[in-house]
Amino acid sequence: MYAEERQQAIGTMVSQRGRMSVAALSETFGVTTETVRRDLAFLERIGQIRRVHGGAVPTGSLHVTEPGMAERDQTRAQQKDRIARCAVTYLPPTGGSVIFDAGTTTGRMIPELPTENDFTAVTNSVPIGARLASMNSISLILLGGRVRGVTQAVVGEDALRLLSTLRVDVAFIGTNAISVGHGLSTPDSEEAAVKRAMVKAANHVVVVADSTKVGREHLISFAPLDSIDVLITDEEISPSDTSEFHDHGIEVVIA
Repeated sequence: MYAEERQQAIGTMVSQRGRMSVAALSETFGVTTETVRRDLAFLERIGQIRRVHGGAVPTGSLHVTEPGMAERDQTRAQQKDRIARCAVTYLPPTGGSVIFDAGTTTGRMIPELPTENDFTAVTNSVPIGARLASMNSISLILLGGRVRGVTQAVVGEDALRLLSTLRVDVAFIGTNAISVGHGLSTPDSEEAAVKRAMVKAANHVVVVADSTKVGREHLISFAPLDSIDVLITDEEISPSDTSEFHDHGIEVVIA
């Protein structure tokens, strides 16, 4: 295969799969990793891909904007439902404490909560808080502060101040993107700060994210991979991504 043909094939593969590692491309095309890196450098120069730590993603994968709640709630709904049902198995025993991060996947956990399990719930999500408030078995702590309309999440110093005083058993965290090089990331700095504080407040961190988030990178990283205990995702995650997450000590659960 000529270099031009290989580069075209690499560009197509990255576009279709969302992310490819240098090692996987080297094995696929039977060339050295140095050759792959030169190919990626060329493809980045012509605007077809963008290089990230250990590989490449499509040019459009590094976002600074985010869709609204309604649009996100309708995206990959079946996968999110399965992830949510799996995630509730990580709840602590009766009497424990939980953080529910704002998000459409964490929000889908609420109808799945067992009615016999009493626990304290902390959230910065207006819709999640509204649903939890009607459940007699749950003691709710709703974080205060400014509400971001696009995500209906509470952000700001008041929320951060309370989170800094808390220690919970489990935090269920949503993310706009997750990658080896950039960790968990999101477009908004204030929301990133709250997510960062939630991760820090938890003894056990469970990330709920469908496979389209894997290999993506948004503007602001709020947690490195080594702060995550479990990633619950769907069956479309690639074996190479699963292996990389395992190498970083993360339990990957396919819902």
